[in-house]
Amino acid sequence: MKIDVTGQNIEITAAIRQYAAEKLGRIQRHLDQSLDAHMVLRVEKERHHAEAKIPVNGGALFADATSEDMYAAIDALADKLDRQALRYKDKHTDHHPRESLKTGFSET
Repeated sequence: MKIDVTGQNIEITAAIRQYAAEKLGRIQRHLDQSLDAHMVLRVEKERHHAEAKIPVNGGALFADATSEDMYAAIDALADKLDRQALRYKDKHTDHHPRESLKTGFSET
């Protein structure tokens, strides 16, 4: 798992970096591939803005969130990415029954 955290108008401390890695770590369990995420944290006056992009096969998961607290913005961002990862996993899972299940039945 590789999470790249950059900041605009904010210094990225070890605590923020660790918190972001912990929150984005939940998404790793939904995706079968390794997680390479790029997160940008930005401060504009009183608003804290967080956005992240995670490349996956066939596209990318992208989310952004704004809050008055940086930790709350990271929480909201992680929730959005978690929902997207679940949707992505569900779309790429084969839900059709296998042909081997049909062979046990006989028609009379």
